[in-house]
Amino acid sequence: MEGQTGRMVSTQREREDKYEVGLEFVLPDLADVIPAGGRIEQGTVNLKSVYYDTDDRDLLGQKITFRRRTGDADVGWQLKVPADKARTEIRMPPGEGDAVPDALATMIAGVALGKPVHPVATLKTVRRTQRLLDGDDRLLAEVADDRVRGTVAGDRAVVSEWREVEVELGYAGNEKLLGKIGKRLSRRGAQPSRYPSKLSRVLAVADHAVDGGDTTRTTVEAVLVDYLDAQVQAIVAGDVWLRRGLDPVHPTRVGIRRFRSTLRVFGRLFEPAAQAELDAELSWYAGLLGEVRDRQVQRARFADALAALPSELVMGPVAARIENDLLAEQLRHMKDVMAALDGDRYRALLATLARWRTTPPLTAEAGDDPAVIEKAVRKAERKALTRVATAAAGDDDAAALHRARKAAKRARYAAELAAPILGRKTAEKKAARYKKMQTVLGEHQDSVVAAQTLRTLGARAGATPGENGFAFGLLYGLELQKAQQAREDAARLATA
Repeated sequence: MEGQTGRMVSTQREREDKYEVGLEFVLPDLADVIPAGGRIEQGTVNLKSVYYDTDDRDLLGQKITFRRRTGDADVGWQLKVPADKARTEIRMPPGEGDAVPDALATMIAGVALGKPVHPVATLKTVRRTQRLLDGDDRLLAEVADDRVRGTVAGDRAVVSEWREVEVELGYAGNEKLLGKIGKRLSRRGAQPSRYPSKLSRVLAVADHAVDGGDTTRTTVEAVLVDYLDAQVQAIVAGDVWLRRGLDPVHPTRVGIRRFRSTLRVFGRLFEPAAQAELDAELSWYAGLLGEVRDRQVQRARFADALAALPSELVMGPVAARIENDLLAEQLRHMKDVMAALDGDRYRALLATLARWRTTPPLTAEAGDDPAVIEKAVRKAERKALTRVATAAAGDDDAAALHRARKAAKRARYAAELAAPILGRKTAEKKAARYKKMQTVLGEHQDSVVAAQTLRTLGARAGATPGENGFAFGLLYGLELQKAQQAREDAARLATA
């Protein structure tokens, strides 16, 4: 993608751990954490970063940082979008002047809620680096010892200074290496940073508030907030990727499903009116994305099914009919999604999610007793097992099987959320069980939807000169067989 300046956008995935250290901190010797034949390459650079945000700090509220960096190295425009433990860094060359490039302005339009961005802080950093290389000179990790001086823009200049250490994973490194380095730093007194970024730290100091980590949260609050925050990351990243012209529809929908599942399964822990309102808005946005995703799934499904048929049974331009019709529908629904991204309703949804990811409206029941989480998980499990067994044993009721699938998904996601309380192994075992149910029931639902689509496409083909509905009828029959098989598989899982 290019802006009006013609400068190219590039991306790289970034995984790093941040540590707070004192001014007198001494870095440990890391020579023995690299493999035999490796080496450590040291250097020092001076960096200046001007950070951009709205007056209301909407980007920071979504944990996105946007800066223009100058200095000895790593210069240019940089937009960092978090996802799980890693971040994707979107870069552009510095160019001339400090106007935000059009390409990047488009990408942040959603998280900025349509507001203008401008400089909010300037950070000057003296960075001493240790690049850990293996015997083939491949980068395992980079340890950056940063001495930072930050100034917040505005009528009152607030200056703060600190030191921190960042450990960034190299392309040849792994999580085990990050863990080893982290233990060495911790033994010297380093603490995991309370702040997701340098910008959040300098602004927190200026505001006399910590916005990077609330140490007063109970176990229940922390579990809920951490899980919801991860889902908002997926939704917000999806916004940026959509505006880049990429396809994040599936991971965005998964983030929405997990969020909505949390609102349902743990509903008593959230303020009812706020919970209902957010659930409705997430359902609206998921519906828009679902129309796109359904066509994507069907196009791939039918392409595979046609490829498996003997060529003599594929009469007429069947593949062209399927691809052209479904692609046209998919593109039309994608236009609806893109139009929604710039609407007031969607912007209000993003603003609400920004609040929920740090301070969801919890009730008194979300106290300090982890049993409330365990109780909700058990209830979700019982509902899933009952619905699956009832639907599988009854008549061929597609609606009942679809409801059972949703119950299985909620039980799975509830177990994932509760992992810090249930224990990782127990949670993974529970989640795996309900994921299997979800997959089987998902195959049933996909077959039901596919059969309906094939009836429509076959009718069009039958009414068009040069086409006929034979292959569509054949595919329709195969989908009915798949649906029946999935129903039988679900019945076995329900009694296992």
